[in-house]
Amino acid sequence: MSVTAYPPRERPLLVYDGECSFCRRWAARWQRWTGERIAYEPFQSAAARFPDIPIEHFQRSVHLIQPDGAVYSGAAAVYALCATRPRWAWLLWAYRRVPGFARVSEWAYREIAAHR
Repeated sequence: MSVTAYPPRERPLLVYDGECSFCRRWAARWQRWTGERIAYEPFQSAAARFPDIPIEHFQRSVHLIQPDGAVYSGAAAVYALCATRPRWAWLLWAYRRVPGFARVSEWAYREIAAHR
């Protein structure tokens, strides 16, 4: 997790690759899950508002930017997004507390992202 000096004001923002059909499909699915609790925007239009996050980071993985400035990326972002649903909150808990879970999750995320 990192922190941005330019957080969204009202609700978390999930930033994804708008040119990737796989990413767009998952963003649409997550948006149905979370409703109005989270905003969604492609990095191609959102990145300029977050100059302290390098564009290469946005190109590599999704980012969940919280109103307090906390920034989650990759698998951590997915699990933080899932934690907005009580049924799936255990994933973020496991990511933070189960030895090896974060490492395996990030490896799996990188593998999927590399082949999208």
